[in-house]
Parts: sequence; C-alpha cells; structure tokens
Amino acid sequence: MTEKQKMLAGQIYDSRDPELLRAYHRARKLLQAYNTLDSEALDERDRILGKLFAHKGQGVWIEAPFFCDYGEHISIGDNTFVNTNCIFLDNNKISIGKNGLIAPYVQIYTATHPLKASERIIGQGTDTGYLTSSRPVTLGDNVWIGGNSVIFPGVSIGNNVTIGAGSVVTKDIPNNVLAYGNPCKVVREL
Repeated sequence: MTEKQKMLAGQIYDSRDPELLRAYHRARKLLQAYNTLDSEALDERDRILGKLFAHKGQGVWIEAPFFCDYGEHISIGDNTFVNTNCIFLDNNKISIGKNGLIAPYVQIYTATHPLKASERIIGQGTDTGYLTSSRPVTLGDNVWIGGNSVIFPGVSIGNNVTIGAGSVVTKDIPNNVLAYGNPCKVVREL
C-alpha cells in the first residue's frame, strides 16, 4: 500500500513520501498562479481550479488567496462561493455540495495526529517526524459556514445548514439546522 493510499484510508502515513511531495509541490505552483491572477482573468482562474480540484462544478467562485495541501482531494459543487483566506487541508477527501457559502478564514482540516507527544513525535534531531492520519470532511448542499469557523477531521455537515461565525465544528451536524459555538452545537431547526 502506498503512503497516499494509507493517507486516504485514514491510516498513519508518511507525509514526506516522494509521491505526496510531488502532489504538494504541484498544488503550490497552481495556487501561486491562482492567487496572483487579476480578478478579471475569469477563464484562467477557472482553468487553474479545474486542474487543482478533483471536481469543480459550474459557477464555483473562490476568492484569492486560497490555500490547500493537494487540491486533488477536493470536490466542490455548482454555484459554491469560497471567500478569501480559506484553508482546506485536504489530506483526505473534502466534499462540498452545491450552493455553498464559505465565509472568510474558514479552515477545513482532514489531518490529525496522536494526542500524546510520545506517540506523535518520532525520531530525534534533524530526523524528527510526526505521525499523521486523516479523515474525510463532507459539507452538504446549501450550507453556509460563517467566518473564522474551523471544521475538524471526519466531520459531516448536512444539507441546508448554517454554521455561525467563529464555530469549532468537532462533531457531525444534521440537515436543516442552525449551529454555532465552541464546540459547535445545534441551536435550532431551520
């Protein structure tokens, strides 16, 4: 099993694996080009996002700057808007449905590490490394994620959900609700 296969299967993997590093550097080049484009260069923006993501629906708009690890594990549905300074750490799949609104500074994490330092840190000195695993994140259709929210690895957010600004989403959120807070909790049905 390759390190990439381990990563996508949620197993411990080596993030410095040559295949993963090539994908990482490929994404960095595409992001650098994207993040420096004129905002009116719509065709070129669309072309770069098409190369970066696994799937990009029609009418997807992503404000620069945008950051991700690989890009190739991200799928975004039609008419979704991602505002400025969002970070999607796609060490596993990130799936976002159609008609999404992702506010500024939203962070979506798929990577995680063992909690105990003695289990997380391997090696010594310049050979120090960190054990990493990942879990996918899914956002349904018609989801609005408020600014400065953080979505944890393995979280699934249902359809027609609003997540209030500044939320830390550590658990799944069902369909048709307003949820917010740290930790994020369902406040009421919509």
